[in-house]
Amino acid sequence: MPNQSDFTRRSFLGKAVAAGAASAAGALHAQPANSAVGAARASALIDILRIPDYATAYDGPTAPIKLSKALGHGWQAAGIEVGLEITRGQMAVLVSSPGHQLTHVHLRWKADVPQGIRCLGDAWERSYGDLEWRGIVPERVMPWYFLTWDGLACHGYGLRTGAAALCFWQVDGEGVSLWLNVANGGEGVQLGNRLLHAADIVTRAGLSGESSLDSARAFCRMMCDKPRLPSTPIFGSNDWYYAYGKNSATESLRDAELMAELSSGLSVRPFTVIDDGWRNASRFPDMRAVAAGIRERKVRPGIWIRPLIAPAETRADLLLPDLRFESRKERASELAYDPTVPEALDLITAKAKEVVGFGFELVKHDYSTYDLLGRWGSEMGASPTTPGWHLHDRTRTNAEVIRDLYLALRNAVGEKVLLLGCNTVGHLGAGIFESQRTGDDTSGQHWERTRKMGVNTLALRLPQDRTFFALDPDCVGITPAIPWEQNRQWLDVIERSGAALFVSPDPAATGPEQKKAIAEAFRIAAGGAAGLHPADWFDSACPEHWASSEGEVHYRWSGDQGADPFSS
Repeated sequence: MPNQSDFTRRSFLGKAVAAGAASAAGALHAQPANSAVGAARASALIDILRIPDYATAYDGPTAPIKLSKALGHGWQAAGIEVGLEITRGQMAVLVSSPGHQLTHVHLRWKADVPQGIRCLGDAWERSYGDLEWRGIVPERVMPWYFLTWDGLACHGYGLRTGAAALCFWQVDGEGVSLWLNVANGGEGVQLGNRLLHAADIVTRAGLSGESSLDSARAFCRMMCDKPRLPSTPIFGSNDWYYAYGKNSATESLRDAELMAELSSGLSVRPFTVIDDGWRNASRFPDMRAVAAGIRERKVRPGIWIRPLIAPAETRADLLLPDLRFESRKERASELAYDPTVPEALDLITAKAKEVVGFGFELVKHDYSTYDLLGRWGSEMGASPTTPGWHLHDRTRTNAEVIRDLYLALRNAVGEKVLLLGCNTVGHLGAGIFESQRTGDDTSGQHWERTRKMGVNTLALRLPQDRTFFALDPDCVGITPAIPWEQNRQWLDVIERSGAALFVSPDPAATGPEQKKAIAEAFRIAAGGAAGLHPADWFDSACPEHWASSEGEVHYRWSGDQGADPFSS
C-alpha cells in the first residue's frame, strides 16, 4: 500500500508555504494592504459589456447567417434580430427569429487579450476530472463562465444563472466569443413571434489585494444573486458506494443508527440517503416505515430518484425520441419521458411527490441531463446533444425546458424538502436546488476515480459553494477496496472545506478508527466550518496544498506509485 504519512498539517506561524505552492498560494491568499479593499484595480478587464464586433446566427451548425449592425443596439438579418441592452452593469441578449428556426447565436468581441493569462472555465453539468487553469486554447469550450488570471488579478466573465440558452465561451489572442445554443433538442427552436431573453452577460474585475478565490466567489455571487441555500449544513450517509444498488431496508436503518451514534450531541442532524435499489419490493417492502424508522433514530431520511426514466410499456407520445442517442444500444434501452408533454411531466413529478409522501426530507434527483439530451457532460464539447431530433413542444429552448423541469420538481417536493441535483446543470439549477453534485462519481472500489473526480471538482468549483448552492463533491466510499490512509484525506478535505459531506460506510471497513474520524468530521461539518481551500489551484488539476487561517495541509493524493494511467 502507498505510504501516506506525508498527510500533514503545519502552522503558518514562522513557516514558509511548501515548495512548489508558494507562488500560487501568494496569489490565492493575498490580502489587502489596508481596509480599503480594491480602491484601485490591479489589471485591465477585457471589455465585453459593449456591442460585439461580429454576430452570426445559425439555422444549424453548418448554416451561418451573417448579421448586420442594426440601428440602436444589436444585429439583424431578414427575419432575425439579436438585441443587446446594456443596463446596470450587465448586457441582455434578446433573440427574435419568426422567420427562422435557430440553433445558435455567435457573438464575437475583438480585443487585445493579455499574453500569458490563464483561464478557468466551468462545466456543462458535473465536471469529469477535467477542470484546470490553462493558458489560451482558442478551441476550448468553457460553459457558462470563465475566469482569467494575469499574475495580478482574477477577472470574471459569464452569464447570470437561469439563462434561456446553453452557453459557452472561447478566448484566443485576438478576442472573446460567446456561443448561445438556442436549439430545441438537436434542431432549431420555433420561437414564432416570441422574444427570447437568452442570457444576461456580466463581468467583474478583480480588485487590488483580493485573492483569486475571493474574486471567483464574488463573481459567482454576481452571477447568482438569489441562491437557495440549506438552513443547516448537509452531512450524513449515502449507501451507493458500498451497496451499488444492492441495498435493503435493514441496511438503511443500520446506516441511520451509525449516523445517530457518530453525531451524538450535535444540534444539526445528519441524513441517511437511500440510493438506487430501493424500488426492489423484496428488500424495501414499506418505504414509509423505512423513512419513519430513520427519523425515529433522530436522523433525517433522504432518497434517490431518476425522474425522467420511463417503463417499457410507456406510450410513445410521452417519450423522448431515441435519436438523441448516437449508440444503438442506448437507443434500445433508455426510455425517458419528454418533460414538454404535460401528461409526461405529471408522471415525472409524481415520482418526487411519491417519495415526499413517504416522509423523505431530501430528494436526490439524478440522470436528467443524460436522459434528456443523450450525452454526458464529458461528451458534449460544443454540442450538448446529437443533431436531428426535437422535443414534442418545439417552441422552447433546451435550457428553458431544463429549468422548467427543475422548477416543476421544486414545486412537487415543496419548500421544506431539500433538493440535491446530480447530473444536473448547476447554472440552471442555482436558486432552485439547495445542493448540487458538481463532479462525476467517486468510488468505493477504485481510489484513482475518487482522486481524479472528487479532488478536482472540490478544488476548481469551490467558488460555487454557498454562492450557487451547497456544493456536493460526492461521497467518501469507506470500503475494504480503498486504503483508509487515502480515504481519511478525502474525508478531511471535504469536512474542512465546508462542502456537503456524505460517507458510504461499509461495516466491513468501518471500525473504531474510521468511526472516530467520521464523528470528528461531522462535528466540524455541523459547525458550518469553511475556509480550507487549494493553495496550488493554478498549478495542478488535483491540488495537494490546501490552506486556511488555521494553517496549511499537504495531501498526498497519488501516493508513492503516482496516478494510475489506466484507470477511468
